[in-house]
Amino acid sequence: MSGGLPPGVRERLHGLEGMRVLHLGCGDGEATVELAGLGALVTGVDADATALADARAREPELPWLHGDAEHLPAELQRGRADLVVAGPRSLAGAAELDAWAAGLAVALRPGGELLLDAEHPAARCLDEVLRWREDYFAPGGPPDVGEIVSAVIDAGLVVRRVEELPEYPPMRPQASRAPGRLLVLAAKPE
Repeated sequence: MSGGLPPGVRERLHGLEGMRVLHLGCGDGEATVELAGLGALVTGVDADATALADARAREPELPWLHGDAEHLPAELQRGRADLVVAGPRSLAGAAELDAWAAGLAVALRPGGELLLDAEHPAARCLDEVLRWREDYFAPGGPPDVGEIVSAVIDAGLVVRRVEELPEYPPMRPQASRAPGRLLVLAAKPE
């Protein structure tokens, strides 16, 4: 999915001037370029080579790296990021939840913050008119909210806030009546 920063994310970003920001799951780079426009020293990372090519074409001056939270390039594993913005593509592409969360933590400096913006796990269980079509707790299914938050905690981050928001952009009628997005704000202890 392309697009800039969703309103729920943009509202939580303040004082990015000069901050080292890692944007995981950057896709075509539209939101990454927006982060740079807010003054961040941003690096975009995505596992999809085609998406990265689009991102490089969008803004060739920004650093774009191939990888994901589970397989970060070595230069991003040094704990220097002030902020990691993990977009929906970051969590959706995670093969191993604990390794994904550990990758988020290793990129952050002590005191650095995580802003996870992901599709809400319940949204995958609902059809276009918000009827349940799948079992939220099915074994082997996508991780639920508790598993996601627990993985972030187990990686050594301190969860400060968990928010459930409507789908954005709204793709279904009555989208405001069910959770569509999950925001997790956390920090690496000093």
